[in-house]
Amino acid sequence: MPSFADLASRILATEPRLGPVRLVAVDGPSGAGKSWFADRLAKAADAPVVHTDDLLDGWDDQFTFWVRLEQQILAPLRHGRPATYLRYLWHREAFGGPAVTVEPAAAVLLEGVTSARRAIWPELSFSVFVTAPPDLRLRRALARDGRNDVAFRAYLERWRTAEDQHFAAEGTAAHVDLLVDGAAEGPGDRFEALRLPPHWPRSAV
Repeated sequence: MPSFADLASRILATEPRLGPVRLVAVDGPSGAGKSWFADRLAKAADAPVVHTDDLLDGWDDQFTFWVRLEQQILAPLRHGRPATYLRYLWHREAFGGPAVTVEPAAAVLLEGVTSARRAIWPELSFSVFVTAPPDLRLRRALARDGRNDVAFRAYLERWRTAEDQHFAAEGTAAHVDLLVDGAAEGPGDRFEALRLPPHWPRSAV
């Protein structure tokens, strides 16, 4: 199994494409294990993580949040400036809480559904797609949110259908640099790769 340390070294050796920043997308369907993967990669690369769920203005903002991401985070980082934003508080259905600041670090991780969309391809230094079986993803999503009522399941099913359509239309999994098996959460310092980037050193597997 490849290590997060090896992956971090590979990413930090790439060319910055978002101004001075190496932007790394960690995409994949809900419940696949994106946050687990991004948090461990961030630790290995000493990189901040922006979670797209924090930028959504509720369930209906699944794809349209990108304007907010561009204005509040990508544009400042592109010009070497710190980015500042407020998280969406799902229990209050509003943005609030303390402001979050993201410095233009050597690498910044963007984690969440559609984070590797076509619009950002030219500015990504590296991209990851995390996948897992649908039934496992559903169990994780229900456990994560602590809800299993009819209204929540309706929102979740609509979300899952829309994300499946998005990934199929964009061919996300085929385009990314690294495909990860999110069902096989290995030791804390390693992950299960379904497809590695070209020329990955055998010593790192």
